[in-house]
Amino acid sequence: MGTDTPQHRDPEFDHVIESYDAELAQGLAVSGESKEFFAEGRITWLGECLEALEFRAGDVLDFGCGAGAAAPFLSKLPGVRSVLGVDVSPKSLRVAQELHGGPQVRFEVTNQYRPCGALDLAFCNGVFHHIPVAERSAAVRYVFEALRPGGHFSFWENNPWNPGTRYVMSRVPFDRDAITLSVLQAKRLLRSAGFEVVRSDFLFFFPRALKALRPLERRLASLPLGAQYQVLVRKP
Repeated sequence: MGTDTPQHRDPEFDHVIESYDAELAQGLAVSGESKEFFAEGRITWLGECLEALEFRAGDVLDFGCGAGAAAPFLSKLPGVRSVLGVDVSPKSLRVAQELHGGPQVRFEVTNQYRPCGALDLAFCNGVFHHIPVAERSAAVRYVFEALRPGGHFSFWENNPWNPGTRYVMSRVPFDRDAITLSVLQAKRLLRSAGFEVVRSDFLFFFPRALKALRPLERRLASLPLGAQYQVLVRKP
């Protein structure tokens, strides 16, 4: 049975797409890093998790893709055949297509793609804190129905238990009214849709000024202190 199309990320992102990068950079400036640093870090970590599971990515859904910043990194995961980015912001998708579209990468408005139960991997980053709480279950079901049995969903969110994260979000105009969710809330949400939790990890502990300490992050990944977290789940 199909699910209602989730209205994740209000189309108001159409109105901020021109200033999105500048506003995000304003928030991230305190870390000393760019959005590309974090995008690459998330997907590198995901790739290592999938390798440990001996899982090949195949066909990938980037849920709430925005302007497509994750697409180049997702395309490089071992075994990837295609990447489909979906979002409710048509202007963001036009930018994504212009910057990142290609034979193996395409973008569609969320309600134009109907979950088909055939994709291997789904990914999202920082999407759910923009989804109204009452609509989050529908959004997770959308992803669940897009995946084949045995498919995985890499769910990344900002960690509200990290004071640095809260400070960064307060500096980003489009994040100021966002409703964050903890890793515990994320696990409950994902399980409610039928997913099985495979693992959870915390990442991005040290700003650029303390980059010499970053080799320690692998040992700290189980501590709920990193700026972001991943919950990796599996569709039975």
